Amino acid sequence: MTKEEIIEFLKVEFPQSLEKCEIVSITPRGALVNYHIDERDLRPGGTVSGPTMMTVADYALYIAILGELGLVALAVTSNLNINFLRKPAAGRNLRGECRLMKVGKNLAVGEVWVYSEGVDDAVAHVTGTYSIPQIG
Repeated sequence: MTKEEIIEFLKVEFPQSLEKCEIVSITPRGALVNYHIDERDLRPGGTVSGPTMMTVADYALYIAILGELGLVALAVTSNLNINFLRKPAAGRNLRGECRLMKVGKNLAVGEVWVYSEGVDDAVAHVTGTYSIPQIG
């Protein structure tokens, strides 16, 4: 699937995902996404909340899976593990870089590195598994 095809699919099936998330690129077994931070994503202490970082990672995984397998609307997260590495910058958007490690018949497993925009060191490392529905 191309980036444009996935965006058209999301406009119909999951439009709220496009409000703050931007698909930058789709690569073989991977995706790069940006998440636009605003005050709703911050927690006390001047940092981006953990659930926001999880959202970036989960979205990147989903986009990479769509890019690899096509429009599998019912693919769902079955596991998500996150390691928070350092405090993200409150005034910077987040970038999620996903690489799928295994794409099987029933499961897809990937990892996502989450960064504050313009900062070289990752703020989180995420591994996740998606369940792939068998249609037909």
